[in-house]
Amino acid sequence: MTEQLIVRDEIIIEANSQKVWEVLTKPKYVAEWDELPENYPDEDMTEGSRVIWDLPNGGQSITKIIRAVVQKELKIALHVSNWEVKPNEGDVAYNYQLKEKGDSTLLRIEIGDFSLIKDGKMYYDASVEFASNSKQIIKKLSENLG
Repeated sequence: MTEQLIVRDEIIIEANSQKVWEVLTKPKYVAEWDELPENYPDEDMTEGSRVIWDLPNGGQSITKIIRAVVQKELKIALHVSNWEVKPNEGDVAYNYQLKEKGDSTLLRIEIGDFSLIKDGKMYYDASVEFASNSKQIIKKLSENLG
């Protein structure tokens, strides 16, 4: 059996889960820690929200929120139209879990499983960097919300 390629990271944020949730679901904040297409709508992201990117090779990268439990969990499925192997929706995903710790919030990030796709190691390596960078920005934004 192939080893799973799942990025796991976490950070303590000195803000309540409501503020962290806002940073995870309001496009004006999401655009600061993740890329969003120009003209992405301003309304909060919820279950069913999708972000579609046209790729240089003619394919599309699509993320879709498949689970949104307010202030607890946000799961975003990743699908690339020209992947040779098509994993089931949610088998390759970004999962953000929030856990209240007094006045702080523990944010857990899981991204993967990239062992299910060709060139999975490349996606895994890029996601290690993404998780490391994005958690710091999410922390800063959440702690600076008034």
